[in-house]
Parts: sequence; C-alpha cells; structure tokens
Amino acid sequence: MIPNKILIPGIVLIALLGASPLQADPIDTARHPQPEKAQTVHEAEHDVDQAWEVYHRAALGGTVASPALQAEIEQHLHEARILITQAHEAAERGDERQVQSLISQVKVHTTKAIEGSKEQKK
Repeated sequence: MIPNKILIPGIVLIALLGASPLQADPIDTARHPQPEKAQTVHEAEHDVDQAWEVYHRAALGGTVASPALQAEIEQHLHEARILITQAHEAAERGDERQVQSLISQVKVHTTKAIEGSKEQKK
C-alpha cells in the first residue's frame, strides 16, 4: 500500500504530465537542412512519446512495482527527452555520428522505461 502522502501528489503529477503537450508533431523534412537525420530523430522522439504513454498507463493504473522504480522510470524518460534535444541539435549541424550515438542512448532509456513500466507489483 502506498501512503496517501505519496499517492495523491503522485497522481496529480501523473495527471499533469499526461496532459502535457510534449508529443512529437509531424515533421516537414523538406524544410530541414538534413532531412534524413531529422527523420531519424523524429522517429526516436515518437519512441520516447510511446514510452511515456506506457509509463502513464502503468502509473495511473497503480501497477508500477514500487515508488523507487517509478522514480527510476521517470529519470530514464527525462534523460531520453534531453538526449532527443541534443540529437535535434546534432542533426541540424549535420553530425550523423553524433545523431546515431544519441539515438542509441535514447533507445536504451526508452527500453528500460517501458520494461520498468511493465514490471508488476508483487
């Protein structure tokens, strides 16, 4: 059982984050200086959005295994968002190697977040 001191603020936070407009919008690659790299980053951005959705469903459903795991999942998701921003910057510079490195890191964080979100309470 989660104490009400944690449960209520956690539910409010999740509700606010769930309503947050952080979804990846459609991309117009024709206007981007590096369209292939921009598309790669955009696809990774959608992966991060999907990981957030999986997490929100688990958190709102009360199925996240523990508060510690919830904090770990959130850290992975926030780190993925930071890396996406860096990947956008690298794509604009045309730095393909940096884009690929950052996208690989994003995939690690989104995978861990999704796996953690699916871990059931015991």
